[in-house]
Amino acid sequence: MDFKSSETIPGPRTEDQLPQTAQAAVKIVIVGGFGVGKTTMVGSVSEIRPLTTEETMTQAGIGVDDNYGSDSKTATTVAMDFGRISITDQLVLYLFGTPGQERFWFLWNGLFEGALGAVVLIDTRRLEVSFDVMGRLEERGVPFVVAVNSFPDGPRYPIEELRTALDLPPDVPIVECDARRRASSRDVLMTLVRFLHSLAMSGALT
Repeated sequence: MDFKSSETIPGPRTEDQLPQTAQAAVKIVIVGGFGVGKTTMVGSVSEIRPLTTEETMTQAGIGVDDNYGSDSKTATTVAMDFGRISITDQLVLYLFGTPGQERFWFLWNGLFEGALGAVVLIDTRRLEVSFDVMGRLEERGVPFVVAVNSFPDGPRYPIEELRTALDLPPDVPIVECDARRRASSRDVLMTLVRFLHSLAMSGALT
């Protein structure tokens, strides 16, 4: 009996195919506390349709998850977000957004594997959440830049005050951004790429 079907399995969409000129691909993780804008950043900057693993938040999270400042948020990432952006014709970044709620942080170890660098997205209303995030990156030796996501009701501080509050060394870049805007998110990634390049040139990146 012939089980062959006349139907063909569709391949990837044209816009999802890797550019033929690509010569290098780099894994980048976007990390931060709950509700700081990680899914938004991946979605705004990705040149392909982003993969998300958002699930509806339920009453079970009350008393477990800290959603201060994100009271209107109705969904949360439970595994990862994934996107891709071509920085140049030759260089492609694969973006992995991590879950923000602490009960899902055990997934971070796998997401950090093979990552060349990271973006730490912060919300000035909840700076304290960033310490554990940056500590985990430092433990694994993953270089990072800090991106201050702009929220309408978030307090604004001079960059050097934020550097002091976050206890960051002077060489770690801090930039302001609007994760909803593609150009702004792309500028953050470009800052990270330049930072990684400077570390490589100095021999600090192995």
